[in-house]
Amino acid sequence: MIRVLIADDHPVVRQGLRTFLDLQDDITVVGEAADGEQAVALVAELGPDVLLLDLKMPVLDGLGALRRLSGSATRAIVLTSVSDRSDVGPALRAGAAGFLYKDVAPGALVQAVRAVHGGQVLLAPEAAEAMLTPSAGPAATGPAPLTEREREVLALIAAGRSNREIARSLAVAEKTVKTHVSNVLMKLGVQDRTQAALYAVRHGLA
Repeated sequence: MIRVLIADDHPVVRQGLRTFLDLQDDITVVGEAADGEQAVALVAELGPDVLLLDLKMPVLDGLGALRRLSGSATRAIVLTSVSDRSDVGPALRAGAAGFLYKDVAPGALVQAVRAVHGGQVLLAPEAAEAMLTPSAGPAATGPAPLTEREREVLALIAAGRSNREIARSLAVAEKTVKTHVSNVLMKLGVQDRTQAALYAVRHGLA
């Protein structure tokens, strides 16, 4: 049974999520929090497997809660109505294992809970796009979400190269390539090399 905690400052949203999730044979909602402080306290008290976490909450926002929960065994999925792409990177760096928007189909949300509970990192397509392509304009700062070397590795994955072939091509250790591949999969929110290759082709990166 996957034990889920819902953190959202809107009671109607919490009730809707609880009603739907409790219909699943393998999921049970163990608690609800109305702000980030409550979420952190209930994670410590209840030890849920998965936390559904809104970003915009009073007292302590979602990012603050994620930072406070660093090192927790609970896997957090950000579930937000705010489509600001600049939130994606900070949420993942703070420890989120998933990033979805509240217009996600109910069935897709259930699958996301199961996937994240199973150890996967799962992003909405828009969130994955935000990680791949940094925001344009004078306000954009910092490095691109995918480093130049990670982009090279992604292109070689799309070309069907093995880790050993990529290592030989880039003159680096195969262990280093494995690390780059893992980072690419995580940042794109995909599960395997095939999905990464398809993503690269669709977005003109291969």
